[in-house]
Amino acid sequence: MARGGRDRASTFGRIEGFAMKIMSGNSNLPLARAIAGYLELPLTDASVRRFADEEIFVEIHENVRGEDVFVVQPTSYPANDNLMELLICIDALRRASAKRITAVVPYFGYARQDRKPGPRTPISAKLVANLMTEAGADRVLSVDLHAGQIQGFFDIPTDNLFAAPVMAADIQARYGDQALMVVSPDVGGVVRARALAKRLDNAPLAIVDKRRDKPGQSEVMNIIGDVKGRACILIDDIIDSGGTLCNAAQALMDEGASSVTAYITHGVLSGAAVSRVSNSALKELVITDSIQTTDAAKESDRIRELTIAPLIGEAIRRIADESSVSSLFD
Repeated sequence: MARGGRDRASTFGRIEGFAMKIMSGNSNLPLARAIAGYLELPLTDASVRRFADEEIFVEIHENVRGEDVFVVQPTSYPANDNLMELLICIDALRRASAKRITAVVPYFGYARQDRKPGPRTPISAKLVANLMTEAGADRVLSVDLHAGQIQGFFDIPTDNLFAAPVMAADIQARYGDQALMVVSPDVGGVVRARALAKRLDNAPLAIVDKRRDKPGQSEVMNIIGDVKGRACILIDDIIDSGGTLCNAAQALMDEGASSVTAYITHGVLSGAAVSRVSNSALKELVITDSIQTTDAAKESDRIRELTIAPLIGEAIRRIADESSVSSLFD
């Protein structure tokens, strides 16, 4: 429900004989509605609102006893508020005797804090996993986790979906007649880039070698691979400030690439990221709706959005009827 306490009407829903409900916090209502639309179910009637001191209050206005409930709530900006909304929604459902609670977190905040980069630093991704589990989640569903090992931070079943099939279909439709080159913006993203390249008829792969001087800044050093005359597709899971991506695009163009388009799952786009992208060498930045797109991003002619609602909706359907989720990516 939108902030301010407006309610959503709902009725009981079943999919292929399985009782289930879709509930949403405030983080990304358009995505939640699109998922519910794909499943031909209404959103659960609930209030997610604030007290005067900004404390979060959740009230579910329909019976969920014995139900299979999916809570759609990416923990994007403001990360702490949206995380607390998710935890309180889960607690409310647990105390209302829901049979199974699945936290659908398309964008998993704190995922970049998945290890200790230095002494006396936290592993916040593990802490968030613990919080979700202790709140009462029975299962977690996410999309393109920043690091695969985050699945191991949970002691409950965790499904990590991939946006690659959605992106590959869009790339084939728009750039299939060009000489493609899939590019990883750093060494750490090679596995993700290789998986996309395989879906694009085994397109060749290049890597941007960069050196990061300090957080939020990067310096492109060189390109590993021959990109001359190629339509380059930069692939990554998150774009935050946009500095790395824009520097990589310029380096690729300097090496003779015919064009550079970026496909990124999670468009965090903080600070001046939208302006940076608009003034970069990128032909286009394509993001998914895992995070609700800002007005600035919507107004940019360089940024386009793909929906992953059918992907998440189908995964939810398969979880509800106990069929395979992994076969979505075969």
